[in-house]
Formats: sequence, C-alpha cells, structure tokens
Amino acid sequence: MSLQDELTAVQRCLDDLVRSVGRLEQQVGGGLDIRRVRTDTDHLRDSVALLREAAPALEPERARPEVIRIPDQPYDRSLWTDSDDEGLGCSGRHAP
Repeated sequence: MSLQDELTAVQRCLDDLVRSVGRLEQQVGGGLDIRRVRTDTDHLRDSVALLREAAPALEPERARPEVIRIPDQPYDRSLWTDSDDEGLGCSGRHAP
C-alpha cells in the first residue's frame, strides 16, 4: 500500500473511533473519563491531519529503473569459440 492509502485507512478508522466515542458519551454521560477519551480522539484527529499535510515530503522517491540498451548488431562470433552448444555438448564429442 502507498502512504496515501495507509493514511486514508487510518483516517477511516479514526472516523469510526470518533463515532463510537460519541455513542459511548451519549450512553455514559459527560464524566471526566469520557471527556479524556474525547480529547484523546481529537488529538489523534489533529495528528493525522498534520501527518497528511507532511505526507508528500515523507513519501520516498521511486527510483526509475536503469535502461540497458542492447545493440541490434550481431555479436562477434569469436566470443563463442570456446563455449558449448547448450544441450548439445562440445563440438567434436559424441553423446554416449
């Protein structure tokens, strides 16, 4: 996954958390503990927003692969004088 995809997934989960905390707050009431949880979710939301703003600078540059050019001219036949024909064995020898 790319960094943007990961941040989108985090944002989606955070939105679910905020909705769940809101429902919990309605059931429990406005006590100190639920306010602390609400504050923590707000801090998380702010932190993710800051991370989204910094994301383009954080994403690593993708290196372009090096292009290797292969010439169209035939290879020099002298390069292959001491090599075996693949699957045929050396010239001058006979198969068993």
